[in-house]
Amino acid sequence: MMQRMSVIVFCMLMACGCQRAAEDRLRITLWHQMMQPERVLLRLAIDEFEAAHPEVEIRALYKETEELRNGFQAAVLAGVGPELVFGPSDVIGPYQRMGIVQDMSPWLDSAWQTDFLPAALIRLPELAASGQAAEDEVLLQVGDRIGNHLALVINRHLIEKAPRDSDEMLRYAKQATEDRNGDGVPETYGLVWNFTEPFFAVPFLTGYGTWVFEEIGSKEPNLNTPAAVEAYEFILSLRDEHRVIPPNCDYEMADSLFKSGHAAMIINGDWSWSGYLELENIDAVVAPLPTISATGLPMAPMAATKGYSLSSVARGEAADMAMELVRYMTSTDVQMRNMQRLKTLPSRKLLLDDPLIQDDATLAASALQMKNCKPMPVVSELRAVWDGMRPAYQMLLGGNHTAAQAAAAMQKATLENVELINADVQPSAIAGLIRWIGYGLVACLTFWQRHSFVDLIRDLPKNKLAYVFVAPSLLIIFLTIVFPFFYNVALSFSNMSLKNFQDWQIIGLQNYADVFTNATFLVVFVKTIAWTVINVFFHVALGLFLAVLLNGPVAGKSLYRVLLIIPWAVPAYITALTWRGMFDYTYGAVNLIAARLGLPVINWLNDEWAMFGACLLTNIWLGVPFMMVIALGGMQGIPKSLYEAARIDRASSWDQFWNITVPMLKPVMVPAITLGTIWTFNNLNVIWLVSNGGEPGDKTHILVSYVYRAVFNLYQYSYGAALSMVIFFILLVFSVLFLHRTNAAEGV
Repeated sequence: MMQRMSVIVFCMLMACGCQRAAEDRLRITLWHQMMQPERVLLRLAIDEFEAAHPEVEIRALYKETEELRNGFQAAVLAGVGPELVFGPSDVIGPYQRMGIVQDMSPWLDSAWQTDFLPAALIRLPELAASGQAAEDEVLLQVGDRIGNHLALVINRHLIEKAPRDSDEMLRYAKQATEDRNGDGVPETYGLVWNFTEPFFAVPFLTGYGTWVFEEIGSKEPNLNTPAAVEAYEFILSLRDEHRVIPPNCDYEMADSLFKSGHAAMIINGDWSWSGYLELENIDAVVAPLPTISATGLPMAPMAATKGYSLSSVARGEAADMAMELVRYMTSTDVQMRNMQRLKTLPSRKLLLDDPLIQDDATLAASALQMKNCKPMPVVSELRAVWDGMRPAYQMLLGGNHTAAQAAAAMQKATLENVELINADVQPSAIAGLIRWIGYGLVACLTFWQRHSFVDLIRDLPKNKLAYVFVAPSLLIIFLTIVFPFFYNVALSFSNMSLKNFQDWQIIGLQNYADVFTNATFLVVFVKTIAWTVINVFFHVALGLFLAVLLNGPVAGKSLYRVLLIIPWAVPAYITALTWRGMFDYTYGAVNLIAARLGLPVINWLNDEWAMFGACLLTNIWLGVPFMMVIALGGMQGIPKSLYEAARIDRASSWDQFWNITVPMLKPVMVPAITLGTIWTFNNLNVIWLVSNGGEPGDKTHILVSYVYRAVFNLYQYSYGAALSMVIFFILLVFSVLFLHRTNAAEGV
């Protein structure tokens, strides 16, 4: 026994020693957005680096594209976050203007930099204190690959060779599109791609001779051109006239159709090719995009560097080791391995001469496509372009705009977005007054609670242990609720934006004026009220109905309870995406069932009100179980003697429900309805995921998703803070009035 205890004590001491040793290691955090095959190679390279540097621990965290962008901004603003971020180069311009990345040149001498392709080293003019560009350039990203570009992938089981021009592509697509059972839905389509995303339309624009800016390197949008109109008309003809593309073809559908052998060609990026090439059921091969027959110009997609940037919070030894990691991750050996397994083009000049690029058909096709690519702009105005293009483009696809109307709407919206992004609002005459009002309110609050502070100081010596136990909870509440709330209040009166990300100042009531004078706000507000009322009504009505059924003598009651609770138990993220798939026009279960029943099918994802209805159905499905559980729990607490007395008095079941069940459930249901209203009013997940960010054309937003779009798409942080405070006060007033009018606190 003593020997066993000695072994246990020895192991504990060793564990403590190992933990201490691990804690002594320098930790470098890397945030990235690499797909699964890339992550395997990333982990391999990190293990090699850690073996060569045992004093260092590399912590690599995967984040979705938007999650990485938004989380990185928030983390650096708080003075924390990763030392390194990995992603495409299009975000570098906004990162620089926010001051959240720093110059990498001090760690990378000019001799080392000359080994790289110029496109792989993202340099921008240094920003002076005034925010204007200076003459000197800073190095803000080092790429370990170039590309991130679109190309054509063909399934040689369905077509023999890649098309050379758009006429040939259309002919091949028509031959491959087959409706073998005659039900109007082809079993195979000739061509698929992410039809709803403007980024995938860029090759068609360049093929017709236009570009999203006036020229390469320009910041002036150029979306309303005759060439752009022709490009959009050609895109529509592929779906509506020639029917070689499925309706509502988004990224997931295109990817699934091609992988399952139900599509002959797909337009997709180099991040996806390795997955297609590994499949045995299709004979996939990558080829350059064809030329447009009408112009003779090649379809030129955007190409971007993907690489590493150094966070502005990285300092001292951590910054030095982070840059040492960058040197290793962009080394010849690591890039060669990525090139072999991921089929990505290297950023080092030496590797471009490697025979592998010519011998490997995929790499050779990628290199050939790169010759026709246009560099993706790294300016912050590109975000304004995407956000300006997307609504009008989706309205075009939904049949609500002509190509000419869509092009004009894109240009107009983009110019407005550029103005918003570059806005620099200065403090108004009342800015100082608002600041002093804030100080005064804090002073009044302190004075109001002075007795509580005095009691706390007197009680502290008497109950030290109690306060020690409570302190962590109070600290967490302060950090997660109290401080963010008052920080948001301050932001709502500020000019925090892309241009004033870290040096914002109080400007006055401008943001609140913008909220209430914006015509879109009223439309979204009315839609939010309708969304909330309809959802809560059905949540309560159906929840009560099911609770009454389950509270009675029903056979298999336990099984029904489990089945009915499943929508609430499954993560909302999964449920929302599943319902979006069910609403697909061609393959969705909803339309397939409707067709079998002889009912008209609905284009749920391309019509404003149909999409809103789809979101409602999804959220009703998610919310009913909560109300059912609350009501069922309340019913089981009602004394049975009340129902027995009612039956003796010959009261009907309906009378028992209204005169016993409803009044007795009131103390339980009123708080639940209040919570349900607040949750529904602020339910971002369902709206954002089912409508894919407000599709079609930003017409499916409620207030909370509208705030999200304003803040994270256009960097209008102060405007978003003001709008969120408006939402807060709307819900606060509703909650207080509703609880008061219903006498929720009154005993039964």
